[in-house]
Amino acid sequence: MLLTAIMRMWLTRSLEPFRFKGDYENRLSFEDVDDLGLYVHIPFCRSLCSFCPYCKVVYEPETAAIYRMALLSEIDLVGRQLRQRKRAGSLYFGGGTPALMADDLEDIIDRLKQYFIITGGIGVELHPADITEENLDELKAAGVTMVSLGIQSFNRDCLSKLGRVGEGYARKLRTLGKAGFDVVDVDLIFAIPGQTEEMLIDDVDTAFSLGATQVSTYPFIDFTFADNDYRPLPAKEKKRMLQALVVHCRRKGKDRTSVWTFAEPQTQRYSSVTRDNFLGFGVSAATLLRSVFKINTFSVEGYIERIDSRELPTSLTLDFTERQRAAYFLFWSAYSMAVLPQRFEAVVGVPLSEMFGFEFWVLERLGMVYKENGCYRLTDYAACLYHNIEQIYTTAYIDKMWNISRNIAFPEEIVLR
Repeated sequence: MLLTAIMRMWLTRSLEPFRFKGDYENRLSFEDVDDLGLYVHIPFCRSLCSFCPYCKVVYEPETAAIYRMALLSEIDLVGRQLRQRKRAGSLYFGGGTPALMADDLEDIIDRLKQYFIITGGIGVELHPADITEENLDELKAAGVTMVSLGIQSFNRDCLSKLGRVGEGYARKLRTLGKAGFDVVDVDLIFAIPGQTEEMLIDDVDTAFSLGATQVSTYPFIDFTFADNDYRPLPAKEKKRMLQALVVHCRRKGKDRTSVWTFAEPQTQRYSSVTRDNFLGFGVSAATLLRSVFKINTFSVEGYIERIDSRELPTSLTLDFTERQRAAYFLFWSAYSMAVLPQRFEAVVGVPLSEMFGFEFWVLERLGMVYKENGCYRLTDYAACLYHNIEQIYTTAYIDKMWNISRNIAFPEEIVLR
């Protein structure tokens, strides 16, 4: 799209697009990287929700058992490159439905701990059907401290349009809230057809009242490869609902911790994407390092075959230019509504004032950012613009890449303009 192309060319000072190439290198260079996060993807689900774009397949015990062995082997392939154990600030399990492999999570965590010293929390995404005393006990025994529950909505009409039933969701969340996890995040979707501002605000209030320490609200996006029976509300409605939610949460004393996330004050945060660097394990998992972005194959079969051959399952690699890496850093920093100049320099290797000093001078005068304790913070106006840009970015970049990756296990190249 024109807007993404203009932004890419301006930020990178280049006409060159983002060019992801088929990758066969069997090594990751991350020993000297700091602020490292870990992510593990479990692709199995009981059934496939049409609204969910993430890499997923229907759960089969035999396939899951083979996948477990491949995942442990991938961790070994990466971890054995280290001369000594490395510090990692966080570990997140996403999916899919990670709790379908609850019996295996402790083994996976223990294998990661052979190579990494995990200094922060361990988070797991959950489906409401996962909330049983047995599962929660298993998660806590494995060392899980943070959970994210995909409620999407407490309203039955909204859920039905997402292909969900929603029986007993409030009871499930109440049980989870009493289980003693440090962080309980609830994922909600807004701009569902027929949803009103009042419905959305009621969903958020219900989540907090039942024990959520954080609520993440995501706009309903109809990916081209999804099989949705309904289409999202128009862009103007999305914007209006988000603005109403911001005003409401602020009145309720909640902290806005990202463009779409609100939390109880003085609580830990659940966020698997806002890391300067991270290693991804499992099918479709991404790895972000100082000068490279890698994505594992979306094919479970292809993933297992690569691992059986003692090769990393990377399907695509983007070798960043300095300015491309800077653009990526700014995009996700803007999502968390704060740009730290010292972190920018540590990651990119160039002072923010040197690379984008003029742009931030303009943004300050336009009322889009303000400086606080040496950090640039986004205003609500800028966050609203980011929301609009992210929707365009998702359609132009993520939709295209994931659609191709779903159909071709190891593409030769994907070009994003």
